[in-house]
Amino acid sequence: MAASDDILQKFAGLATPTIANALDDVAFEGVLTGLAQMVPGTRCVGRALTVREITGRRGDFASEDFKVGQVIDAARPGDVLVIDNGGHCVSTFGGLATLAAKLRGIAGLVADGGVRDLEEMVEHAFPVFARHMTPLTGRSRLAVTAINAPIGCGGVRVRPGDVIVADGSGVVCIPAEQAAQVAELAQGYARDDEAAAAELRKGLTFSAAMAKFRRI
Repeated sequence: MAASDDILQKFAGLATPTIANALDDVAFEGVLTGLAQMVPGTRCVGRALTVREITGRRGDFASEDFKVGQVIDAARPGDVLVIDNGGHCVSTFGGLATLAAKLRGIAGLVADGGVRDLEEMVEHAFPVFARHMTPLTGRSRLAVTAINAPIGCGGVRVRPGDVIVADGSGVVCIPAEQAAQVAELAQGYARDDEAAAAELRKGLTFSAAMAKFRRI
């Protein structure tokens, strides 16, 4: 199951903290931990294309095991690549891969592991969220073991087709079968935020605003 384009569009203007409030309501722990926005000012929304990797020492794997090209080829325009590299400080994605992903129309990258070539990622304005920035190549150190299978990323279960939203505050995963409900709840919280901001500008105290709007 995957979220429809209409549901994805509902998430386009929603911030991850607002979505996290809605995830609490459906009792899904969907906030990925330990990942940071690598390219300032970027965000992404899309369906998850999942990747599982294993990591060893230099020379443990053949260069062909790296399979970044196959990962990019498997993605559809608008997908978000979500990589489970077990949090290792080894690069699973670099500058040329970033360019290739952008040209293919991929929405962004979320990696529980390392990435490199920050300057190129900034140049391409490609949304990248990862645990580490490191110069260390993954060639001969990494092997892709699965594409489009359930994975764990940032402590969260992520399945192919789940909705990923990432921005400066962090990364969230919304289960595909709950995406419509979460989007509706989050939109309600976003409206509350706008209403609270308007009342604060008119002189309402923050204590009063917190009492009136329960999830600001």
